[in-house]
Amino acid sequence: MDSLPYAKFIGGNNPIDMLERCPRVISILAQDIGEDGLEKSFAPGKWSGRFILAHLADCEIGFGFRWRQVAASPGGIIQPFDQDAWSKNYSKLQSKWALGAFITARLWNIEFLKALPKETFRNSAMHPELGELSLQNMIEITAGHDVNHLEQLEMLVSRLV
Repeated sequence: MDSLPYAKFIGGNNPIDMLERCPRVISILAQDIGEDGLEKSFAPGKWSGRFILAHLADCEIGFGFRWRQVAASPGGIIQPFDQDAWSKNYSKLQSKWALGAFITARLWNIEFLKALPKETFRNSAMHPELGELSLQNMIEITAGHDVNHLEQLEMLVSRLV
């Protein structure tokens, strides 16, 4: 697991439990940061809070699609995406819609995962950059990805206090 991106953020935690926890935590952080604060970055040269929320919403849509593909048709190719290309219009998008889209998509994705037979989590597909990934690996990557961005939002909160 350590060779997976974001694996260091998972620890011994159950990744699906982590996925379930994220919408509550991110909602609290976004409220603590506030609309004006979401226009700021946690560090020079890094994305603003608004960009992070939009990125999480986009990723949730993309990751959910990948999970469904691997669950239904294992053995395929996972389509990578360029997060910087996707972020080009984030400055024109409202953070409240990004947060709402993320939360809604996440809750639906969790329902999808919970409905799958246990053996489906062993299904795999080939990622051009990361190699073969099982559905379980993909979920672990997403849980770690969440933690990474939650930490960035927490840094933004501390910067604004």
